[in-house]
Amino acid sequence: MIETESIILDKAKFSDWAEMYRNVWSQPESARYMDWTVTTNEEAAKIRIAKTIAFQKEHDTYLVYEKSSGRAIGFAGVEKIGPYIYQETGICLGPSYTRKGFGKQILQGLIQYCKEQFDAKEFIYSARDENTASNRLARSFGFSLISSTAKIDSKDGHHYNLLRYKLKL
Repeated sequence: MIETESIILDKAKFSDWAEMYRNVWSQPESARYMDWTVTTNEEAAKIRIAKTIAFQKEHDTYLVYEKSSGRAIGFAGVEKIGPYIYQETGICLGPSYTRKGFGKQILQGLIQYCKEQFDAKEFIYSARDENTASNRLARSFGFSLISSTAKIDSKDGHHYNLLRYKLKL
């Protein structure tokens, strides 16, 4: 579990399916810059939460809960990519929960977690070039741009550049 001022990152429970469906997975805006497709019905959301729970057992990935309400409002995670080097594996919030400082708290929590738990020396952050909020977040933390790679979105064939940033810890 990772806790900040306003959010908690913790492992999913089956009962989270409804909030994740309503707040995140059914929202086209949430999926816009991500490599997943919108979940279109409750049965699919129940299957998705079961897969999420299984995945989280083997990975440092979490649902994001708003402290004040206890609601599941997003997801985030990290993975090791080299000796003392970690990267985020995606940070996603439902559209009703953006522009509230939660993204900043999530990123700070993930960085702090990697430093404290794994003695991380470098943290990698990625964002699509057109995702201005994510790129602004990276710059606000002092990340340095290290690469730009042309990609094609498998959902719709949209061309974009994936920007990768690094932060020395």
